[in-house]
Amino acid sequence: MSLDGKHVLVGVTGGIAAYKSPHLVRRLRDAGADVRVVLTASAERFVTALTFQTVSAHPVPTGLWDPAAETGMAHIELARWADLILIAPATAEAMAKLAIGAADDLLSTLCLASEAPLVLAPAMNRIMWAHPATQANRATLESRGVRFLGPGIGTLAEAESGPGRMLEPLEIVAALAEPGPLAGVSVLVTAGPTREPVDAVRYVSNRSSGRMGYAVAAAAARAGAAVTLVSGPVALAAPAGVERVDVETAAEMHVATMAKAADADIFIATAAVADYAPADPAASKIKKSDAALDIKLEPTVDILAAVAALADGPFTVGFAAETDDVEANARAKLEKKGLDMIAANRVGAGQGFETDDNALTVLWSDGRKDLARAPKPALAMQLVDLIARRYANRNR
Repeated sequence: MSLDGKHVLVGVTGGIAAYKSPHLVRRLRDAGADVRVVLTASAERFVTALTFQTVSAHPVPTGLWDPAAETGMAHIELARWADLILIAPATAEAMAKLAIGAADDLLSTLCLASEAPLVLAPAMNRIMWAHPATQANRATLESRGVRFLGPGIGTLAEAESGPGRMLEPLEIVAALAEPGPLAGVSVLVTAGPTREPVDAVRYVSNRSSGRMGYAVAAAAARAGAAVTLVSGPVALAAPAGVERVDVETAAEMHVATMAKAADADIFIATAAVADYAPADPAASKIKKSDAALDIKLEPTVDILAAVAALADGPFTVGFAAETDDVEANARAKLEKKGLDMIAANRVGAGQGFETDDNALTVLWSDGRKDLARAPKPALAMQLVDLIARRYANRNR
């Protein structure tokens, strides 16, 4: 991604490699980033806040309740400011704290309070890096979408050699500035449920939380795409760098999606759009009585099929939430609607909807790939990577 104009928060933890971090801040600023720095107490034994204040041109907060920060809530202020959080060096202790969700200092707390992408540049002794606990923490963090840069292999501070060296500042900046697999690509994502009104207070809906769709939108943005997210009603914040369009009903989602679809390169339909809506919703609340209430339902517009039918339309990826015969039903949907890909998952009995993790079977005309159960952000990154490769293959 381009670093020009980006808000990059650099966290510095307590390792000898912290001596490289002022140079890293300089190089990030040279690349056009606006940089702010947070030091842990351990880091201040190696480098000073004054050094980073000088090279970043910003005050450096010194604690969780810094009175100089707005309302003394530095973790919230900085968490909202950051487009990217980079911890360099990231020690074994820092990785462990992030893996368990500890929040006992400013840096760990703002990482929990931020939705910005998190990148770690590890630095530690080679044996510490290889230790099963550290590798388990690395796997946990990667499963949540955290990106690791390094460590490099070479001579370490204790005159040993092996993996554990923090990458050089220019290597880190170059890695951050690398164009993602979807750089220059416009991606349209639908997410969440729709609500179809029965009367002025009641509606027909489904169990979708929107988490998978929002994770897909975030992953596409991290891959470099310009992302528009058409969202049904959910209790989620828009991912960083994503344009969100809020809708409520299937009809509204159809209008909003078709308004954007012609300009999209990729369309990913994760939304759980209602298949049926009340034919004649009441303008006022229907009063309860002892009589049975019959509600006539009529089919809603098939948004996915409408986008797939566009002449010169986008590369179209559908989702199939199924309770039975998952792969067979998904394959039939892929072929009937003329999709480029479809991601199928089993729902019900604690699977799919309203959960933090998921598993997918991804199908296309002449292939398939199973994505094992994982937290939705990590699963979304795998899915977006697969979509990017299939999209690139189609356009060769």
